[in-house]
Amino acid sequence: MPGLTSPTTVTTTLSYFSPPVDGEKPYQKVITDPETGDRSFKRNWSGDERSNIVIENLRGKEETVSLDKTGFQFFQHTSNHTSFVNDEEIKAEYYPESVELIKKLTGATRVEIFDHTIRKHLPELQQKSVNGPVPQVHIDQSAPASIARVHRHMPVDEVPKLLEQRFQIINLWRPIHHAAYDWPLALCDYRSVDPVDVVPVALIFPDREGETLGVKYNPNHKWKYLRGMTPDEIVLIKCFDSIQDGSVAVYTPHTGFKDPSTPEEAIPRESIELRALVFYD
Repeated sequence: MPGLTSPTTVTTTLSYFSPPVDGEKPYQKVITDPETGDRSFKRNWSGDERSNIVIENLRGKEETVSLDKTGFQFFQHTSNHTSFVNDEEIKAEYYPESVELIKKLTGATRVEIFDHTIRKHLPELQQKSVNGPVPQVHIDQSAPASIARVHRHMPVDEVPKLLEQRFQIINLWRPIHHAAYDWPLALCDYRSVDPVDVVPVALIFPDREGETLGVKYNPNHKWKYLRGMTPDEIVLIKCFDSIQDGSVAVYTPHTGFKDPSTPEEAIPRESIELRALVFYD
């Protein structure tokens, strides 16, 4: 697939967050049909479609971004696990190598992966327990939800000490099976985000409640992507950092998007993302 003619920028439409007009706390309920497994969502906020959003292609300029500067960073890495069809095999094979990879790339002393999602751009199956690309600007976890993750996934007696140290939630994102020309991932430079752009949104499951962050439109946002990412390329996305003194990026707004430069013959995007608690001594 042609990579030499990669555009330096593309222009597209992104869906931002628009808060409820009545001032109610934003929420999104995840509803799963017990018989079919089909998912639906009920929410009290709306999307805010913004056209003419310029997204810079960082192909050849990957070194201009980093986890602590912009909130995300690209790396070359070939996975030993390549099938990505069986959850138990993913946990047994892909999780351990990803733990070691995150440690190596970040300098972290402890990494605990707490979930993963495989996404396929198959619109006809998107409501039948097949996760598609998320076409909404968002951040995976708020600060309270990040702390709750430590309580939920780590041994009770270790939590107080772990919360005294620096910790992060990092999403390791990788295309699988083929290059992701179709519906790639756009990432927003943390330095271009004003704190007032970010709004907590309750994420309500039948058995628990989490909290994500919606992102309101700001014309100052600087969007980036790596066109045609391959299965041998990954991006680490910082969802949370306990260091909040202004010295490092704390989070990364991101979204799937329709790339107008996608070749006609591009195969629908398939990707996997792992979410990990990342601790430092």
